[in-house]
Amino acid sequence: MSRLILFNKPMNVLSQFTDRGSPTQRATLSDYIDVPGVYPAGRLDRDSEGLLLLTDDGKLQARIADPRFKLPKTYLVQVEGVPDEAAIRQLCSGVELKDGPTRPARAEIIADPQLWPRDPPVRFRKSVPDTWLRLTIREGRNRQVRRMTAAVGHPTLRLVRWSIGEWNLSGVEPGKWCDAAHK
Repeated sequence: MSRLILFNKPMNVLSQFTDRGSPTQRATLSDYIDVPGVYPAGRLDRDSEGLLLLTDDGKLQARIADPRFKLPKTYLVQVEGVPDEAAIRQLCSGVELKDGPTRPARAEIIADPQLWPRDPPVRFRKSVPDTWLRLTIREGRNRQVRRMTAAVGHPTLRLVRWSIGEWNLSGVEPGKWCDAAHK
């Protein structure tokens, strides 16, 4: 039977088990997960937090990570400013990026999700409000969510991937993991 691990990746942790070529030792998955034979199904940028799935099943890994399967990925995104209806509509209909238009997404303004504290904390500016969005995409380009929010005039301050397909972070603390079957 294959194994599927749900990991709540903290900020500043690489989505790999080793850090080759860096003059300074950065945190990696091996600092948190001591399970032989599992590999990440997809990536999550070092400056992003949240759900990372790991498995020992190559077919499952491909199904999760490959954009052809269009698994929805939902992010909780803290952005600078307050997006208006036009910005939300643009996110929903697709945003033009340098590498082409994004697929339509689901986007909505939400109340502060009351997540765990981030280390380091998001820079607070009294003169610039911030807003939380729930953004669901079905592709996974490099830094896509950050580029999408910037393209509509609201740079990302904090990015937390909450779910991938049927799996989510509910009950998984930052830096902790659990088996999907035992969740």
